Amino acid sequence: MKRLSLRARLLLLTAGLLLAGLGLIGAVVSDHVERYQLDRLDGQLRSLTELISRVPAAGPPGLESTNARPELLDPALDLFGTPYLVYLGADGSVAGGIHSSRLNAAALPAPGALRTVPADGTAADLPAADGSGRWRAVARPTVGWAGTVLAAAPRTEADATIAQLRSSSLIGGAVLLVLLTAVGWFALGRGLRPLRRIEHTAAAIAEGDLTRRVPVLASPGTEIGHLAASLNTMLGQLERAFADRSASEARMRAFVSDVSHELRTPLFGIKGSTELYRMGALPERADVDEVMSRIDRDATRLTALTEDLLLLAQLDEAPEGQLDRAPMDLRTLAGDARHDLRTLDPSRPVELTGPGGTGGPGPAPVHADEARLRQVVTNLVGNAAAHTPPGTPVRIGVGTAGGRAVLEVADQGPGLSAAQAGRVFDRFYRADRARTRSGGADAGLGLAIARSLARAHGGDVELDTALGEGACFRLTLARAE
Repeated sequence: MKRLSLRARLLLLTAGLLLAGLGLIGAVVSDHVERYQLDRLDGQLRSLTELISRVPAAGPPGLESTNARPELLDPALDLFGTPYLVYLGADGSVAGGIHSSRLNAAALPAPGALRTVPADGTAADLPAADGSGRWRAVARPTVGWAGTVLAAAPRTEADATIAQLRSSSLIGGAVLLVLLTAVGWFALGRGLRPLRRIEHTAAAIAEGDLTRRVPVLASPGTEIGHLAASLNTMLGQLERAFADRSASEARMRAFVSDVSHELRTPLFGIKGSTELYRMGALPERADVDEVMSRIDRDATRLTALTEDLLLLAQLDEAPEGQLDRAPMDLRTLAGDARHDLRTLDPSRPVELTGPGGTGGPGPAPVHADEARLRQVVTNLVGNAAAHTPPGTPVRIGVGTAGGRAVLEVADQGPGLSAAQAGRVFDRFYRADRARTRSGGADAGLGLAIARSLARAHGGDVELDTALGEGACFRLTLARAE
């Protein structure tokens, strides 16, 4: 059964149920018709025996003369529907009887069988003496003498009717079953056609075509419609999952490549310096001091890179565990950022305003880790100083906007394109992909760390920029009451 197709199994199940239903209906109908025929026959027999049994007589009436007049006897017996009438004595012997001339005497019930009929009017079935059929008989005690009158009629007509009914039911049921099975085969084929299309779609997806979708095969309110919608939703999620996995793998490859490069450059510098010393190429003390200073710078750079990577890993795994929250105000960080910028570039105009450049700086109370937020602001300020020409004006805005505490670092530098702005918070991403840069340049982790720290606080760092219009980095946090 498991090897059969769904179409064949459904058809077999339907045909089996239909066959059972037709058989049950045929059995019930034939039983009711048979019961009706017998009740009608029993009623005729009881009426005749009831009538004759009440006729007073000193003994059984003489029926021989009646048997000699078939032209009178047959119509009378046909009128009562009882072709056989017999009297039984007290000992059960046949005292007399009449029957239709159309009946063969050998086909009548045997005398011994007549004695088995109860005399209380209950109908009983009797076999014919020659085994040619069955009889229905009813007996009642007579009035005036100790005997029994018994009326009997053959069941030939009733049995023939029932047999014909059953034969017709069997033939008609078989024809109906064949027709409905054929219709069901084509109907199921048409009904299961959407499932075959779904199967073909699934096969195409299994071969790698993740863009395939199940076509609209039926109304959304039907089972097929629900299935198609659910499958399309699942396929969309699968496609996104595979795309996300591919993107994640691409980011991981880029991450590994960038980390390898960032680690390789200072390591090669350290190794090269030690090779020079080992080969005796540093005869003078000044040369040794210069090489040691270069090794110290590379080691410091390696240490900073390692600490940044470790911090990002910790923020990815348990961001809240890296914070030591306390009440504070972002105005403190804004003021320190202003002094830091003036220290880095005294020629750079630095303005302290409210959010959006309107009004003066306002209160921005938050419940946060001041050291971590100071790291965020330092990264934003260092980004503005590193990627804008000297003397470029910078605005630092602080206050409350939209129910949240805000700190902005906005410059009037060259700005970023939309593509660059979309990736500026990626790890190891630099708008200038050139590998040659000053020794103080970062590895492209500053903005990634800033956003991760902001999100660990339940906030975010946003960027508003365009080419030629500068850049505005905005730190937003939940405002403390």
